[in-house]
Amino acid sequence: MNKILIIEDNPDIVANIYAFFEPKGFELDNAHNGPSGLKLATSNRYDVILLDVMLPGMDGTKLCKALRDDYHNKTPVLMLTARDTVSDKVAGFDSGADDYLIKPFSLIELEARIKALIRRHQDEHFSHSLDIGDLSLNAQEHIVKRAGQLLKLTPTGFKILQTLMAASPRVVSKAELEEAVWGEDIPSSDALRTHLHSVRQQVDKPFAHAMIITLPGVGYQITPSTYNNVAQ
Repeated sequence: MNKILIIEDNPDIVANIYAFFEPKGFELDNAHNGPSGLKLATSNRYDVILLDVMLPGMDGTKLCKALRDDYHNKTPVLMLTARDTVSDKVAGFDSGADDYLIKPFSLIELEARIKALIRRHQDEHFSHSLDIGDLSLNAQEHIVKRAGQLLKLTPTGFKILQTLMAASPRVVSKAELEEAVWGEDIPSSDALRTHLHSVRQQVDKPFAHAMIITLPGVGYQITPSTYNNVAQ
């Protein structure tokens, strides 16, 4: 489940964003001024921060610069502002923002930009080598091992496992996992379930404890070892 922090003092904009994104499975937090926004941004994990430039207490460019320089926070930041001059945009990017959207904006475009930022951020943070418990994945060599045993995964299965391992211990929603694997070209509704079954046959079935678990209605998670009291 993707989590978005909205730092915006216009209640109508905040309400519209909530109404559009919550039914799509996004989890949202919001702050109405700069100081409270900075506190939330540095105290919790978010996939994207939507940041208004004109904020009470601390403007958006100062907040973004503090996130980057003082807290070394790399969460993607999408600035929302009515200021549309080149110098305004340059100031936003110089403060550390990743993207810039001019008000008024289309919620469909906002969603597209958020998804692009999440994908880019995930790609940048996919390690070549991932290790969780006795499971290891090497992206460069396309090798997966558990307890020293070489596992045979399809390219799709490899991508599913890589996505889960990179996100661990976070729970990955079905929609997020499908998008990571297939982008906008998601096949039939049963495709993910079928591929996950094949991945489990390799990663879990030959071993004493399962690592891939299903949280019904929430998503999927990979942990060092999970006893068989969780739905598979």
